Amino acid sequence: MSTTTYRNHTVERTERPWGWYESIDEAPGLKVKRIGVHPGKQISLQKHAQRAEHWLVVRGKAVVTLGQADGSMREIKLEVGQHCDIALGQIHRLANRTEEPVEIVEVQLGSYLGEDDITRLADDFGRV
Repeated sequence: MSTTTYRNHTVERTERPWGWYESIDEAPGLKVKRIGVHPGKQISLQKHAQRAEHWLVVRGKAVVTLGQADGSMREIKLEVGQHCDIALGQIHRLANRTEEPVEIVEVQLGSYLGEDDITRLADDFGRV
């Protein structure tokens, strides 16, 4: 774990096999994270039981997989300034298929925002 200081506010960076995240801000029902995905990596295909998310790409080109109401999966490509919403319980994944870093700002909204509210459906790192 490492630390970064933003405007006199120190945050810890948590390393993951796919990249890293920093929790920037938190209040009841709200958490804001900065997430980085290394080139060629992706987070697990997952869903959350108690939170919805909003993702804004701030660096690079991301590929987002979103589960649809009919059970199918859809991929969308997002560049800097573009965003998507992930509904409560919706299957999703963030991937970096480029040779440059990808970073997003994630806003979580919900009754519980703990890291253990993740149901992994597929994972490149054996964490299912």
